[in-house]
Amino acid sequence: MLPALKYDYAALEPYIDAKTVEIHYSLHHKAYLDKLNVALESHPEIIDQPVLSLLRNLQSLPSDIQTAVKNNGGGYYNHSLYWNTMTANASKSEELEKMIISAWSSTEAFKAEFIDKATTLFGSGWVWLVEAPGGSLKIIQTPNQDVPDGKHIMAIDIWEHAYYLKYQNRRADYIAAWWNIIDWKEAYKNFTGENQY
Repeated sequence: MLPALKYDYAALEPYIDAKTVEIHYSLHHKAYLDKLNVALESHPEIIDQPVLSLLRNLQSLPSDIQTAVKNNGGGYYNHSLYWNTMTANASKSEELEKMIISAWSSTEAFKAEFIDKATTLFGSGWVWLVEAPGGSLKIIQTPNQDVPDGKHIMAIDIWEHAYYLKYQNRRADYIAAWWNIIDWKEAYKNFTGENQY
């Protein structure tokens, strides 16, 4: 089932326009879920497993669905996290801010590296803030709908469908706008494990 948005399509304006949110959520995100469900229908023994568990254990899945789960399960999971870590009302998390300052010396240094990774990602993909295995915070680029190792805190969608209606080829403008609608409290809940996707 497609997780419900916690805001309406126009809520992220002017940073992300209503039509983009509608198409991105109701068509792109839903298509990943639908295709994942089709792939899993042929293997009912795993259909109830959490999608992240499937993604973490791709090599143990039946070979005929590994690619479909990687692509469509990744698309479903990544978008679920993306929507949930945006908000119409700016939020802060002192706990997460302290962690970021500890890792990068300042929030400005963290933001500069994140923006650089998002701007320079080649092609389509995602840029993530994760707690890597071992406990350090890292900013990671992934192609397509790949999911990185570690604990996922937040991510920005760098596929053109996330921004093209409003920003056309101006990816940097979309990235700059996105900082105004990050839900840092939900990002911290991702870190603590309170949120499940």
